[in-house]
Amino acid sequence: MNGAESLVTTLVGGGVDVCFTNPGTSEMHFVAALDRVDGMRSVLCLFEGVVSGAADGYWRMARRPAATLLHLGPGLGNAVANLHNAKKAHSGIVNIVGEHATFHIEHDAPLTADIEGIARPVSHWVHTSRDSTAVAEDGARAIAEAMAAPGRIATLILPGDTAWNAANGVAAVPGVAPPAKVDEEAVAAAADAAGEGCMLLLSGDALTERGLALAGAIAAKTGSSLLAQTSNAVLQRGAGRVPVGRVPFPVLQAVEQLKDMHTVVLVGAKAPVAFFGYPDRPSVVTSDDCEIRCLAAIEEDQLDALERLADRVGARAEDAPVQKPFRPDLPTGAFDLDKLAAILGNTIPENAICVDESVTTGRGFYPLTAGAPPHDWLQNMGGSIGYGGPCAVGAAIACPDRKVLAMIGDGSAMYTIQALWTMARENLDITVVIWANRTYQILKGELANVGAGNPGRKALDMLDIGRPDMNFVEMARGMGVEGERAEDCEGLIRALGRANSERGPYLIEAVL
Repeated sequence: MNGAESLVTTLVGGGVDVCFTNPGTSEMHFVAALDRVDGMRSVLCLFEGVVSGAADGYWRMARRPAATLLHLGPGLGNAVANLHNAKKAHSGIVNIVGEHATFHIEHDAPLTADIEGIARPVSHWVHTSRDSTAVAEDGARAIAEAMAAPGRIATLILPGDTAWNAANGVAAVPGVAPPAKVDEEAVAAAADAAGEGCMLLLSGDALTERGLALAGAIAAKTGSSLLAQTSNAVLQRGAGRVPVGRVPFPVLQAVEQLKDMHTVVLVGAKAPVAFFGYPDRPSVVTSDDCEIRCLAAIEEDQLDALERLADRVGARAEDAPVQKPFRPDLPTGAFDLDKLAAILGNTIPENAICVDESVTTGRGFYPLTAGAPPHDWLQNMGGSIGYGGPCAVGAAIACPDRKVLAMIGDGSAMYTIQALWTMARENLDITVVIWANRTYQILKGELANVGAGNPGRKALDMLDIGRPDMNFVEMARGMGVEGERAEDCEGLIRALGRANSERGPYLIEAVL
């Protein structure tokens, strides 16, 4: 058994049985080990940003880590944007990054790079294996680090000779401590604050069906308000679940919504702040006299904290008000944002996984999709665009019996368009809807928000992605995914009906 074989065997034994890959020369012994060792599913991606984004989506739905296989520093560099998003989403990932053989590094060959330096900003744990006999233990440690609450990114760097030299065997994964329970003082303080003018701000496990039922019951019993962060890794919503809104993205809207709150109690969430800093707008969107209290941080046991808070205030989860089912009237004619929301509210399949990278198009989707059958809603936590397609790949592999609906702006889609090829190769049950407005629409608003003045032709050209217009249906077909273009409500309704009635990947380009 060589080092690579000991590492793959250790990964499989530790519950890591999916590896998203884009290998190169230094990883060939790991590639061979994937072939020889049973139990690991290898999923090839044509760009490293798809690799890392898929691992993010996999964790969000499976709640256990996948591995990635990346080629040296440049391969890791290509994966960084979606590793940033994954880190913000608290997704557990085991990165395996190939490195030159230890004796070759001193020669500064073209692909030599500071891999540890590239990895640190997007990892919680970084380690380079120094000897083939230590590789298995290093891999076991990486799994434990990735599994630590609330989910962490572990990057193990594997020099070529540590992969091909002889190993000692397989290592067991160290025990992983469960999330810490909050102390009683935090529960008592939250109970004291509960009432009119107090808001429970939720994220993490508080947005599971059970967490929302507890939070909804507490809010109903005490008169507190309920809200989720602007972006969340997974939000379980739909008919029969407790509905929750989100802190608005636009700063002034967020300030208006939170202005009357004297206390915000955080449950798995961070204190609400603006996405960007603006010349004439606040960074903190709560009022100056609003007190921020933390019931449970993201790394703590939020469900236990909510259970104890519910007991203290006399609330029962089964009494929480839940969303009644409703389907909006189906619209006709030309698209507008409300019509798109109504169409989605009518067509989201039961138990679907909705991956949302709609950016500006999707800001109004929430109200009219609230009464759809129960579904999960996944969002970009780090703000680096290009997460939607890859995240959908990982979610579909984690949950092969569920339909995935990926809603992606055309500008975002082009960052990781290669995800379509992996969807086709793996025959993943994903419907991709591209909102094709031919522009970076969000940036047109931001140009005004930052006070940059009236844009001229050169400025507008940097925000316009037409001339020529892209054809996503042809791009998808070129990578093995069938699709169609929809130019009005009737066309989009027909296309979604077709996609929902069949299994496998399908792309719809909605021309806005």
